[in-house]
Amino acid sequence: MLDYRSMFNLSGRTALVVGAASGIGEASAQGLAAFGARVVAADLNLAQAEQVAAGIVAQGGQAQAVAVDIRDSASIAAALEGLGAVDVLVSTPSINVRKPMLEISDDEFDRVINLNLKGTFMLLKAVARGMAARGRGSIIVFSSIRAEVVEPGQGVYAATKAGLRQMVRALAAELGPSGVRVNAVAPGVVETPLTAPIKGKPDWYQAYANKSILRRWAQPSEMVGTVVLLASEAGSYMTGGIYFVDGGWTAADGRFSPPL
Repeated sequence: MLDYRSMFNLSGRTALVVGAASGIGEASAQGLAAFGARVVAADLNLAQAEQVAAGIVAQGGQAQAVAVDIRDSASIAAALEGLGAVDVLVSTPSINVRKPMLEISDDEFDRVINLNLKGTFMLLKAVARGMAARGRGSIIVFSSIRAEVVEPGQGVYAATKAGLRQMVRALAAELGPSGVRVNAVAPGVVETPLTAPIKGKPDWYQAYANKSILRRWAQPSEMVGTVVLLASEAGSYMTGGIYFVDGGWTAADGRFSPPL
C-alpha cells in the first residue's frame, strides 16, 4: 500500500529558490526546507539571502545562499556552479512599473521585460537542461492573476505574467517526455515588498482586499502549500498548469453583491 504520508517528503532533493531574500521566495525556501529539501536561497541581495539560509539552518534545515542576477546569463551560470543536481526550481522575481501604457518609456518597458520575462527565460533554460538530462525535476514559476485579468497601469507587467503562463505551458509540453514537470502559480494580492506601496494607501489596500472572496490580502506563507505540492510526489501528475492562489479573486465578478 502506498505511504501517502511520504508524498510531500522532499528529503534528499535540492531546491533552488530564486528571489529567496524576501516575500514569496523567502516563504517558499522556508517551506521546502521544512519538508526536508536542501534549499539554495538565491537572490541579487546576497546578504538577505544569507540571513534566510541561516534562519533555515537554525531551525534544523539544510540551506545555503548564492548571489544571482537572472538578467545576466553569466551570473546564472555562476550561481549554478557547484550546486550539483537541482531537483526543484522556484522562480519568483518580478518588478512592476505602474503607469498608463502611453506613458511608459522604452527603458521602463525593457526593464520590466528583461527581468520578468527574459530573465525567467534564461533561468529556466539553464536549470531545465540538467533536469531533462537526468530525467526528473519540477519547475515552479510565479505568474500572477494579472496573467488573466488586468487593470489600468498594469499593461506591461500583465503582459509578462501572461507570457510566463504560455512559456510554462510550452516548456511543460517539451520536457514532459523527459520526466520534468513545469507549472505556474498565480497569486492574487500578497503582502510583499513589491506591493508595499499599496499598504500605505488605505482605500487602495482595502479595495483590493474586498475584491477577493475571502475579503483580505494573502501572506507569503499562504503560497507555500501550492509550492510544496508541485515540488513533491504529491503533484507527480501535475504539469503545464497555472494554479490560482488568489482568495477567489478570479472566480467572482466582484462589482456588486445582489440581494438574495
